[in-house]
Amino acid sequence: MNINSYKDLIVWQKSVQLVVEVYVLTDCFPKFEIYGLTSQMRRAAISIPSNIAEGRRRSSRKEFRHFLTNSFGSGAELETQVEIAKLLSFSKNLDYGKLDSLLEEVMKMLNKMISNLNSTN
Repeated sequence: MNINSYKDLIVWQKSVQLVVEVYVLTDCFPKFEIYGLTSQMRRAAISIPSNIAEGRRRSSRKEFRHFLTNSFGSGAELETQVEIAKLLSFSKNLDYGKLDSLLEEVMKMLNKMISNLNSTN
């Protein structure tokens, strides 16, 4: 398969789906969380595909690796925020299954891509 654009990358496609899942889940959070956990989770999620796209458009593998590493860091932020949300009483009855699966898949893909780019330098 030819990769002509960041949009052809499965990791980018999955991370966009992850953003949608974060929005769906956080839409169920109480309104008093709009400037707290809701905002933090949404920003971290959006940062993942955004950094993949920016890195893919850069001129070197080194820069691409740097932006993938930023995406991976944003994924770790999101993982932490999801765990915190799960502990809070207002979200205990929410279904995190799809979000957890997508986040795990995206993180594994990013980790593999970063490892591959590290080994080809």
